[in-house]
Amino acid sequence: MNSLEGFDIRYTLPEDLSYLQKWFEDPSACNDYPFTNDEKSDALKNWIGFGKYKASLTGMINDVPCAIGTLFLMPYRKVAHHCSFYLMVDPAMRGKGIGTSMLKNLLHLAKTRFRLESVHVEIYEPSDLLPLLLKEGFVQFVRQENFVKIDGIGHARLLLEHSFNG
Repeated sequence: MNSLEGFDIRYTLPEDLSYLQKWFEDPSACNDYPFTNDEKSDALKNWIGFGKYKASLTGMINDVPCAIGTLFLMPYRKVAHHCSFYLMVDPAMRGKGIGTSMLKNLLHLAKTRFRLESVHVEIYEPSDLLPLLLKEGFVQFVRQENFVKIDGIGHARLLLEHSFNG
């Protein structure tokens, strides 16, 4: 990644919700998240809510949020060794290495702070996130054709996992 002037990462704060809501106004920016307009508000509040557990990171450029990544921790001991995550980069800031940095930091957080064995992610084709996930060692373990319909067009659902145990 090129050194991005003014880029830093901090734990997510409740007020970061307004940035996430703004990014979700761009329909092409949220292809990986099949929330309907009715579901979006609650889903984004839930996303930001993991900040209270320090399981969510916000990327900043000159103190302005440009990305948010969240580990969705599992609440029960039997499944607390893994989790899913979401990652969103401001559509205007994509292609600058922010997503790569955010993903690497989320993986580090998952492994060191929460001692997770693996993280997984659910995305829908086409996804800008897929090449980044593959580059960082994620392995696809499920593909379901026509899983979700967006504007009447079926899209494949992909599930990928990153294991910390080899």
